[in-house]
Order: sequence, then structure tokens, then C-alpha cells
Amino acid sequence: MASARHTFSRGFSANDDFDFELRCVLGAAYSGAADVGEVLAAVDDVGDKDQRGWYEAWVGLGDRVAAQADASAQRSHAASAASAYLRASLYYSVAVNTASALDSADELLSVFHKHRDAWDRFVETTPEAAASRVSIPYEQTSLPGYLFRPRGASGPLPLLIGTNGSDGSLSAMWSSCAFGALRRGYAVLLYDGPGQQSMLFDHATTFRPDWEAVLTPVLDFALGLDGIDADRVAAYGISQAGYWVTRALAFEHRFAAAIVDPGVVDVSTSWTSHLPKSMLELLQKGEDAKFDRDMEFAFKFERGPASIWAFRARPYGDLGYAQTLKGVQEYTVADIADRITTPLLITSPEREQFWPGQSERLAELTSSVSTLVPFTAAEGADFHCQPLARGLTDQRMFDWLDERMPQHS
Repeated sequence: MASARHTFSRGFSANDDFDFELRCVLGAAYSGAADVGEVLAAVDDVGDKDQRGWYEAWVGLGDRVAAQADASAQRSHAASAASAYLRASLYYSVAVNTASALDSADELLSVFHKHRDAWDRFVETTPEAAASRVSIPYEQTSLPGYLFRPRGASGPLPLLIGTNGSDGSLSAMWSSCAFGALRRGYAVLLYDGPGQQSMLFDHATTFRPDWEAVLTPVLDFALGLDGIDADRVAAYGISQAGYWVTRALAFEHRFAAAIVDPGVVDVSTSWTSHLPKSMLELLQKGEDAKFDRDMEFAFKFERGPASIWAFRARPYGDLGYAQTLKGVQEYTVADIADRITTPLLITSPEREQFWPGQSERLAELTSSVSTLVPFTAAEGADFHCQPLARGLTDQRMFDWLDERMPQHS
């Protein structure tokens, strides 16, 4: 009897980070943001511990596909060019995150700009939607945004505002919400908030816990757009935006409905759950100097984790180890979630690895308005944000959203 392969359950790589990244990229094939063969071929010879090889594989794939896109564009094959630009953008975005684990961060900005250039070219050439770049007023500056409308659609249109996670790319947001929304007749507004993507790398802004100060100006801008139905504007937040959108909804009540994918009550647990009890006690006692000293000592022998810490901590500001964690601990909705009045869908994937149990906790805190939707390994829909089941996720999210958005006769 032949033995089973169990590729899905055992994973695509013995390196957990590589495996999850591959699941995310392969899942994006559903929306046209990846091509399975070229992805698997590009990483086929990369060892499980070869960070440099992993990075170079994604940059090389991005370069090759971007060149294909340029060639198609030069010959006026817009659809082929747009497809390749979108894929190149996603592949470069993997390299951006991978650069955090390298010995030098010099390559990070260069590959980020490659990613963003490919994304902008996709926006310019895509036949999937009428797309444009927008500038969203925010405090004394502005946030870069991208507005997509279904081609040929007439208003007033329902609108989905997508909020990204801590380090996700716009091409990943295309796969997680924009593609599915456009197919169902929604306009879509994506943006970089403070500390995210271009606002981090090009403008050195940092995250903020009070995301209502971000999402409310974004909503104000959206409500001023022509052809948008003000009564049918919804919010979507993926990964850490499961916190940000939830936090904003406690203060901003004008959305017709919202989706968090998944639910996040306390961001800091994804940081503190890996710390020894002795280190947590130092933090709780306020012994910051000792905590920083011990962290510095541990990272002397672990270059990879030190680089990843620096990458994860960068959007929170140039702080010490203890101060960074104390800042992250402000990112909680445990005491304000009961203020939410907006209908809320919360995804809950089996084997959630970053915030396990928090979707269920958020559903308890918002029981009068929320719907908890489980996703399982048997459906191929386990792990954070159901990376290999985005079609199923779209079906459940948008069926729910369609039924809760006000209908006009």
C-alpha cells in the first residue's frame, strides 16, 4: 500500500516561517496574484535555514516576472502586463519581509521600492477595475490610497475600506479583500496607515493604538467620493488590523458592517507568549534595564531573531526592548469592545498561530453584534487568515456582508 504524502498537513517547508509564507503566496493564486508553478520552482532548491537563498529566490522571481510585465506593456498587451505586475509585486513583498532576517538591512528599501513600483504599474494597467491613486487627508499630512471601482458599474456603489496588518503588502490586500469585493460589485479603498508600508519605509511614521484617529479620516474621505453610497460603506481588517478595525469601531459608528480577519483583542500576546516567565516578571516589576540587558545578551547569539525583532519593533518607534513591549501592551480592546454597535463578522481559523483564542474572546465581548465564523483544517482553511482558502473566505465574508448592507429599492 502506497504511503500518503500529507503535503498540506506536514507543510511545504520544515521552516515554519517559510511554510506560512508559501501558503500565503500559493493562496493568492486564487486572485491572480501568484502562479503556482513559478512559485514552487523558484524556491525548490532553497534550504530550510537558508535565509539569504530564500530572499534571493523571491527577488529573482520578482525581477523575472517584472521583466515579463514590461515586455508585455511595451507591446500593448495590457492584460498580460497587469497580471505579471501584480505577481511581481507580491513576490517582491515576500522579499521585503525576508530582508528582516538578513545580516544587513541595506536591501530592504531597494526591494520595497521594486514592490511598490510593480504594484503601481498593476494599478495603471489592470483591466479588472477602474483604478486610481488617491491622497487621503490625515492630520497635517496625507495617506496614500488606491481606489478601485468595478468597470462599467454605475453608482451609487457600496464601498469596502481595507485596512492592512502590521507588515502586509497592498498586493496581499488585493488577494484578501479587493478581488472578491470587486467581483461582487463593491468599490474598494485601500490605504497605508501610519507605520505601514510606504508610511513606514518612506515617511518614518509609526503605529498608533488609537486607530479611530486613522480610520475616521479615511471614512470621511470615502464619504466625499462621487458615486459612493454613504449608507453602504463597510470596513475590513486583516491580521493585526483585526485589532485596529475593532478599536476604531468602538468610537466610529458610521460603518454599515465590518469584518475582522481574524479577531484580535490584545496584540501584545503574540510578543509575550514566547518570553520566559522570568523575563515577563522583570517587565511586570518595571525592571526595564535588567530586561533590556537580558534581551541584548540573548540576541548576541541569535542573529536571526534579533533582526526579526528589529523589523517587528521598527513600526512602534525607536525604543528599547522593554519600552517596545510596554507600548505594544497598549494595543488592546478588552475594556472597550462592548461599545461596538456595528454588525461584525469575525473569522476564526483552526490552528491560529499568532493570536489563538482571541477571535472567540472578541465574539464574547461583542456578542450582541458579532458573528463568529470558524474555518477548519478539514476545509483546507486553517492557520492565520486562512491562507490557502481565500475563495472560501470570500464566499463566507461577502455572503454575510451582502445580507447586512442596507438594500435600496
